[in-house]
Amino acid sequence: MPVTAPPPSRGWFAQLLLRLHFTAGLFVGPFVLVAALSGAVYALAPSIEQGAYRQELTAPSTAAALPLADQVAAAERYVARHHPDDTVAEVRPAPEPGTTTRVMFTEEGLLESQTRAVFVDPGDAAVRGDLPVYGTSGSLPFRTWISTLHRSLFLGDVGRLYSETAASWLGIVSLAGIGLWAFRIRRARRKRDLVLPDNRVTGYRRTFSWHAATGAWVLLGALFLSATGITWSHFAGDNVSTLRSALSWQAPTVDTALGGPSSAASAPGGEHAGHHGGGAMSMRSTTTTPEQFDEVLAVARDSGVRAAEVRIRPPATAGTAWTVEEIKLSWPVAMNAVAVDPSTMTAVSEVTWADYPLMAKAAKLGINTHMGALFGLANQVVLLLAALGIAAMVVFGYVMWWQRRPAGARVGRAPAAGALARAPWWGTAAVVVVAVGLALLLPVVGVTLLGFLLVDALLVTSGRRRARR
Repeated sequence: MPVTAPPPSRGWFAQLLLRLHFTAGLFVGPFVLVAALSGAVYALAPSIEQGAYRQELTAPSTAAALPLADQVAAAERYVARHHPDDTVAEVRPAPEPGTTTRVMFTEEGLLESQTRAVFVDPGDAAVRGDLPVYGTSGSLPFRTWISTLHRSLFLGDVGRLYSETAASWLGIVSLAGIGLWAFRIRRARRKRDLVLPDNRVTGYRRTFSWHAATGAWVLLGALFLSATGITWSHFAGDNVSTLRSALSWQAPTVDTALGGPSSAASAPGGEHAGHHGGGAMSMRSTTTTPEQFDEVLAVARDSGVRAAEVRIRPPATAGTAWTVEEIKLSWPVAMNAVAVDPSTMTAVSEVTWADYPLMAKAAKLGINTHMGALFGLANQVVLLLAALGIAAMVVFGYVMWWQRRPAGARVGRAPAAGALARAPWWGTAAVVVVAVGLALLLPVVGVTLLGFLLVDALLVTSGRRRARR
C-alpha cells in the first residue's frame, strides 16, 4: 500500500509559533538583553548629562546675552590656546536663560559626526569648558559612550550586526509571543491571568505567568523599539532608506548651492543624527567672521526660523550658502531650515515642517521618541520601563527553559518540532512567502533564520536517531 502523509492538524500554527518563539528567543536572547539594558541607560542619559556636565551646560551670568560675534570670538580665542588647528563648524545659541551657547569646532581625531564644543556664557562670554559632542542631538561624552555600546558594542560595523539582530528579531519574537497569548485567551479560566502574573502557582508555571504577563504589557513598546531600531541598522536600514526614497518619503532638504548644481544639505543632519552617523562635520574651507553669525541668524529669523533651538553652519565649500536649522526635538518639534547667501544676506532656499511628507514626519517623530527626546522625562521613563520589561522577559525565558529540563539533563526541553509537516499546503506556502519577504527586507533575519532552521533540523534528526536505537 502507498504511504500517505499525515492529515493536516488544526494546531499546527500554534505549534509553529511556539517553536519559533522558543528557538529565536533562545539564540537571540543575549543580543536582546544587551540592547535592552544599554537602551535603558541610554533612555535616562539626557537627564544624567544635565547633572554630570552642569559646569559646561549652565551659565551663571544674569546679564543680557551678548551678540553671537562676541561669544564666537571668545570661543576662538580659547581654541587658539588649547586646540589651535580647530575650525568653527557651527554655532548653537543658548536656547534659554541660564544655558550656554555652543561654539562647535571640527577637529582631527574625533569620530564621524563629532565636534568639539566650547561652552560660552552668553551674558559675559566666559568659557565654561569644552567637550566633544556628537550629532544633531548634541550628545555629550556619557551619552555618546552609551549610544556606541547600545549600537555596536564598540566593534564598529561588525558590532552593528548584534544590534540589527536584536532589533529585527525582537519584533518577530514579540509577535509570535502575542500570537501564543491570543491562543491562551480561549483556554484561560481567569482572564486577569493574561495580564497579571499568577503568584498562586510555583516553579515553571509561575515563571511562565510572569513572562506572559510582562510580554502583554510591553508588547507595543517592543514593537515600536524594534521598528524604529531597524531604521538605524546597517543592511535593513539601507533597505528602508531605499524604499523611502522610491516612495518619496524622505525628508526635504534646503539647497545650499549658489549658482551651480544642487549640493543640498539635509535638514537637520538626518533623522538619525545624534544616535549614530548622519550630519557628518566636514572640515571648513571658507573664511568666516564672528559677525556673520548674527547677520545670518537675523535673516533666518525673518524667514520663519522661530525656535530657540537652532544651529548655524558656515558654508562647507566655496560657492555654497550658510544654513540655519531648527533642531527642537521635543514636542512640538521644529524643523524649519533656511539657506542664506552670505554675499547678499538673503534667504535662497527654505524648508518647513509642513513640507515633510507624512511618512517623513512619522519617521522623525518615531526616531525622536526612540531617543527619549520627544516628550522629555516622561518619554525617558516609559522607555526605561519598556527596556527593563524586555530584559525581564529574556531572563524569564531562560529560567523557564532551565525549569523545563528533564531529570538529569543539563539543558531544558524544547517545544515539539514538525509543525510545518502537519500544516495544510496553503499554510506552508504562506509561511514560505512571509519568510522570504522578511529575509529580503531584513537580511540578518534571513541569515539567522536559515541558521535556526538548520540547527533545528539537526536536533530533530539527532533526536529521531537516538529514539530508533
